[in-house]
Amino acid sequence: MMDVAASAPIDPSAIIDPTAVIGQGCTIRQLVQVREFARLGPECVLARGTYIGPGVVVGRHCTIQEYAVIYEPSLLEDGVFVGAAAVFTNNSHPRAVNPDGTPRATDDRDLVGVTVRTGATIGAHAVCIAPLTIGRWALVAAGAIVTENVPDYAQVVGVPARRTGWVGRSGLPLRAEGDGRFVCPVTGDEYTERDGLLTRN
Repeated sequence: MMDVAASAPIDPSAIIDPTAVIGQGCTIRQLVQVREFARLGPECVLARGTYIGPGVVVGRHCTIQEYAVIYEPSLLEDGVFVGAAAVFTNNSHPRAVNPDGTPRATDDRDLVGVTVRTGATIGAHAVCIAPLTIGRWALVAAGAIVTENVPDYAQVVGVPARRTGWVGRSGLPLRAEGDGRFVCPVTGDEYTERDGLLTRN
């Protein structure tokens, strides 16, 4: 039987596999599909039409907006935001047929995943091409196509996505103070850039 907290509001139109684990306090809207053995941490929000693939793991307090597609074997850590219609791919060499023209078996795939670290944001209509990792508190702009790993706190934009700056845990761009030092205009947190990576002091 499906492991769902009694208090979790799940729309009747949602399709939740009996083997899925739904954390306490999750909100699951209309037409959501959560596949077999997927796991949602507590207090996640899955908006209308979200698809969560088999075995996908979603941490606590994540928000996944309308019609986002999270294919297996993706992993989302705590506090991840996924914008509307974002897509996480899972096949390095997708084909519908074999070289001889016969249909390719569904299970004849070399699945690879997208890992999204704590607090990161994936903008609406962004496409994350597996395998890759989105770093902690990073920000992927709407419409970006991500083909390479994204460092912690990086803001990436475009096709293909490239780093255009740094963001703090508030999600706003950091203010450059010189000598590789950056400050969050909201929290006052200080960061240091070394060798193309940013760390919080």
